[in-house]
Amino acid sequence: MKRTCQDHLVAWLNSDTRKPLLIRGARQVGKSTLVRLFARAQGLSLCEVNCERHRKLESVFATMDPTAIRREIEITLGTQIADQKTLLFIDEIQAIPEAIQSLRYFYEEMPDLPLVAAGSLLEFALQKKSFSMPVGRVEYLYIGPMSFEEFLDACGEDVLLSELRGYRMGSAFSAAAHERLCALTRDYYFVGGLPAAVLEYSKQRSTAAVVAVHDSILETYRDDFGKYATGKEVDRLQRLFDALSGAVTGGKFRYVNALPEEQPREVRSALMMLAKAGVATLVHHASCSGLPLAAGTNDRIFKLLMLDVGLLHASLGVHDIPASVLQQRNLLTEGRAAEQFIGQHLLYCGTPHRRPTLHYWLREGRSSNAEVDFVLTDQGRIIPVEVKSGRAGALRSLHQFVAEKAAGFALRFDLNPPSVQDIAVTVSTESGAQQIAYRLLSLPHYMVGQALRVFGETFG
Repeated sequence: MKRTCQDHLVAWLNSDTRKPLLIRGARQVGKSTLVRLFARAQGLSLCEVNCERHRKLESVFATMDPTAIRREIEITLGTQIADQKTLLFIDEIQAIPEAIQSLRYFYEEMPDLPLVAAGSLLEFALQKKSFSMPVGRVEYLYIGPMSFEEFLDACGEDVLLSELRGYRMGSAFSAAAHERLCALTRDYYFVGGLPAAVLEYSKQRSTAAVVAVHDSILETYRDDFGKYATGKEVDRLQRLFDALSGAVTGGKFRYVNALPEEQPREVRSALMMLAKAGVATLVHHASCSGLPLAAGTNDRIFKLLMLDVGLLHASLGVHDIPASVLQQRNLLTEGRAAEQFIGQHLLYCGTPHRRPTLHYWLREGRSSNAEVDFVLTDQGRIIPVEVKSGRAGALRSLHQFVAEKAAGFALRFDLNPPSVQDIAVTVSTESGAQQIAYRLLSLPHYMVGQALRVFGETFG
């Protein structure tokens, strides 16, 4: 179970101002499993009702009467719901939009009953019914794929996990641990973080075991298109979904490159639907001239991340390439895949009750462009982040960012052991040569989950 989400759930359960909790995330990220494990860990009786399987409950949810709804669920499931001792779990809540609306009345009339709901495609369900979320009456918890550290935990790699979480910059990092973690990172690039795929890998310790899982999940997403689109929209979504992997982290997204035969407004509409479904994430350009970063974003300039690096490789057809060729050419860790891996982790590095967002920086010039892969904030500082797929690489864009924004610190991910460097170079700018100096923290890909902790400990 996700450690940060588990901590959030415990705090929610013990809060004096507890509201119904709505867990949000794409299909197959483990929302239902998270709730079941949490109920077991807290010693709560779990009363789970699935709205897709129990469509007959729609009429009672429409009454907005918590007492009637509770009683009907008890009769349907043949179980009793006891305040404080039972966790009522309404799964696939998007299948009955009235159930989403009823959450506000559970908050107002049954505050002692712990209630968790989960669903995907919520915006589409509410859009069809022309009503909005019960704002102020519901708490949210956003979850994504399992992180690399959770992958290690699932595989029983307790020693490596302890090595990661206990590392302090300046101390020697085990060479043996580094090699093993790099190898497991390559496996994660193939497996990804969707629980069903991780489970198969953990049982067999073979990447080949997840091929069928990925194929099934991709088909599940394709089947979903018909649930929130009609007619030509379904075909457009299908084609955009198939083109998504080719557009991921390929720099500034251009509608004409994705579906050249379609009007940009139609492609944008389809892309927004995939984003709402959690299949794609738009990483917007931020000016980085001040905080918060969102105040300086440009909605027209963005690049894309897919939900999961394992699905990215599956949709690219990596499953059809022999393992020997993958290792020889290092295809799994090439630039775009490395950026996807780092990006999907950074996306969920904040507090889980806030909608996850991520930014990058782009400067388009007449003769050349400069692009910093991601931009984070920590303790009031703006941190430019560069992602390298190998052990070396130029830092020209990072230098340009430092020169323009007067940044004193930067973060780089590569395949080397952890290190800190003092960088001093001369940069060519529009106003002439400029000398810059900054401190660069370099971390291996597998340390992305500890990046902000190590950064804060290193630079204060």
